[in-house]
Amino acid sequence: MPAAVKTTVTELPESRVRVEAEVPAKEIERSLERAARALGRDLRMPGFRKGKVPPPVVIRRIGREAVLDEAVRDTLGRWYLDAVDSSGIHPVGEPDVDLGDLPGEGEPLTFSFEIGVRPTAALGDYKGLEVGRREPGADEQAVQAEIDALRERAARLETVEEPAASGDFVVIDYVGSVDGETFAGGEGRDQLIELGSGRLVPGFEEQLTGARAGDERTVTITFPEDYGATELAGEEAEFAVTVKEVKRKDLPALDDDFASDAAGFDTLEELREDIVTKLREDDEAKVQAEFREAVVDAVVRNARVDVPDTLVDARAAELWDRMLHTLSHQGISKEIYLQISGKSEEELLAEARPDAEQALRREAVIAAVVEAEDIKPADGDVLEALQPTAVRENSTPEKLFERLQQAGRLDELRADLAQSQAVDFLAEQARAIPAERAQARERLWTPEDGEPGGGEQAPGKLWTPGS
Repeated sequence: MPAAVKTTVTELPESRVRVEAEVPAKEIERSLERAARALGRDLRMPGFRKGKVPPPVVIRRIGREAVLDEAVRDTLGRWYLDAVDSSGIHPVGEPDVDLGDLPGEGEPLTFSFEIGVRPTAALGDYKGLEVGRREPGADEQAVQAEIDALRERAARLETVEEPAASGDFVVIDYVGSVDGETFAGGEGRDQLIELGSGRLVPGFEEQLTGARAGDERTVTITFPEDYGATELAGEEAEFAVTVKEVKRKDLPALDDDFASDAAGFDTLEELREDIVTKLREDDEAKVQAEFREAVVDAVVRNARVDVPDTLVDARAAELWDRMLHTLSHQGISKEIYLQISGKSEEELLAEARPDAEQALRREAVIAAVVEAEDIKPADGDVLEALQPTAVRENSTPEKLFERLQQAGRLDELRADLAQSQAVDFLAEQARAIPAERAQARERLWTPEDGEPGGGEQAPGKLWTPGS
């Protein structure tokens, strides 16, 4: 269970708050003991086996203040999160933490922090808004792309006696060298390479265009400056290449036999119809997601939300950090991404500001709808939401419910569900109109008319809410 951190919240200008937090003395003593136990694992003392020095002895030996300092450093992050939960705030950005003096024995620890919080929204009209919704479909280009992909998977490589062209494959042996010396990973035999694929170092594939089986060629390339093998980055290398075969992709004919062999349909027309149906079903989910977002944005236009620049900057930084975290799992560092994008971090943060601001407005409006409609997910809603996770973990929703309750995370899940249910409510209340009609209204609207969908229409105006 989270520590019972007591908090007092003071509102500050520009959607910021100051939170005064107090960690109970009992929690401080438990943290002190944990830190002493951890320090004791590496402490050697006469009369005790290594790692078996009792916490009280460790505290006397090292000093209470030093052990407490270690305990606070290790646990302050969790206490901060507990304080956020206890205060009920919705933080945006990084906190400015002020830690007071270390407490004496039997005394609580106090600390404070200032941080931006989710802005508040004054709702305008939010029920029954007319919002554009396109019809799901499957355009011919997408259908053809699916068929082409099936043909590619069913294609065979046939050996040809003609010169290799872009799109052909060559089977090669090669030996690479830099300044006459071979290098690790620079040799290969019977390697299949698709010319024009762009998978190799720039310039390599192009120098094999026109080659025939039996040809020997010297390919000269310069490794990129950001090449993965740093010892080769920026170096000029020569590859002695022997072309052993030239192969060409033989695509199956677009006929009923192809439909049968590739997908088990009797005719090509049946295959196309199946692809159209699946693409339309996939697009239906996209259409619904687009409509839900458009409904929320329509409610945002009707609301009053004050979003300070400092809050936008903080959210833009959060979005940037989140993207870097995702890229790191793909093996892409910040430096590499900046090089690929050709932009500075400051430029990318500036580009993220509009999305950051709109995200804050949406969150504020959804929170206001939750409050206005008194949306409170029931236990049944929570259990239903936990069902997919329970299946993945070979558990039951009830067990997950109990685990979250014990960990003090049930309220967090309920809050997430309440936001989702608020969007459901808005989408159900909205009236879908053809996307073309909605776009025509936007073109007819001018800034002098006021926000689309908000307020009363002046006589003679072309755009009216719900018209």
